[in-house]
Amino acid sequence: MGITGRKIAAIRAYVVEGGGADYHDQKEDHWIVKQIATPMSVYPEYKATRTSFGINALKTLVVEVEADNGVTGFGITTGGYPAAWLIMNHLDRFIVGQPVENIEQMWDQMYRGSLYYGRKGLVMNAISAVDLALWDLLGRLRQEPVYAMLGGKVREELCFYATGPRTDLAKDMGFIGGKIPLVYGPADGEEGLRKNLELAAGMREKTGDDFMLMWDCWMALDLPYAKRLMQKSEELGFRWVEECFNPDDYWAYRDLKKAAGNTIMVSGGEHEATRYGFRMLLEFCDLDLLQPDVGWCGGMTELIKIGNLADSYGKMVVPHGSGIYSHHYVTTKLNSPFTECLMMSPKADTVISQYYPLIKDEPMPVNGRLKVGDKPGFGVELNKEGSELVEVKKGGRL
Repeated sequence: MGITGRKIAAIRAYVVEGGGADYHDQKEDHWIVKQIATPMSVYPEYKATRTSFGINALKTLVVEVEADNGVTGFGITTGGYPAAWLIMNHLDRFIVGQPVENIEQMWDQMYRGSLYYGRKGLVMNAISAVDLALWDLLGRLRQEPVYAMLGGKVREELCFYATGPRTDLAKDMGFIGGKIPLVYGPADGEEGLRKNLELAAGMREKTGDDFMLMWDCWMALDLPYAKRLMQKSEELGFRWVEECFNPDDYWAYRDLKKAAGNTIMVSGGEHEATRYGFRMLLEFCDLDLLQPDVGWCGGMTELIKIGNLADSYGKMVVPHGSGIYSHHYVTTKLNSPFTECLMMSPKADTVISQYYPLIKDEPMPVNGRLKVGDKPGFGVELNKEGSELVEVKKGGRL
């Protein structure tokens, strides 16, 4: 029997605590959970750390799909127990028994079947994980890497920028740029803005004029603050300001883009979902650069549509994080000229696995570069023995 005729025999959902795709699930000495401007920074009791308001509450979701010949594929994202429950008690009906190649139909049925309570957020995380597992499975059955099924490479090597507080170290490690987590937001007033700009000026001095610098604002700003930050940062040669607002405040994004100078970009979309949300960011907001997370926006099936839409507007797509899943996409797209590496070491001073300990021998950039390998599917194996996977069975209550 060839690929055509194979069907999905089973789907399984697991939850993992501590690291993995929920990269905020870290100890308190990690830079990623220390004081960084967030939507919750307006409340003093939730300002000092990001874990204080529960940024690590959901945990990691792992989905396996198994074909009727025993071959399995897997996908990883966030969503934890609620997303795993949805998969095993609702979305599974659209997967089990389907031909393995029917990825488009399975996606559409999961999406349409959950519209009355889904569309974004947790449900889209669940759909994304299932979709990534299906692409991985199909690649393994065809003995092809996912990038080949997407149309093949347009570049042999990926170039990375690093996200973390030490962009000076990122330059030393060979990255083409560094994205700095914004520490102080509107609640910190003039002093906070001054401290942000002092940090920016210091990093520019350390890295030189040719190194890309960007701000990661993580939904924390209001429009007046974002305009001032953007204007002053443009004077320092910053490349873009990212995700300044509540993801639903398309009007603020529109007005910030109108106020932007000619040498700084406005980006967003990390917490946006589906082609419909990104259509708003393109048509209404005119964003320069889209940053969908393939584990949150709808999986590879939807990222393809988002990327093609952006291409028709002449806009770049630089996916948020997502490791190997993003790598297979970016290596096939001319409008994705570089990609992101989240610096997951506690002090952002070394390059380590984004999904540790879930993936065996996860490919990582060396000197800011990486060549996507030719192994089938996404080219990696799930580290079941070295991870504490808790399986969520069908039935039962949360």
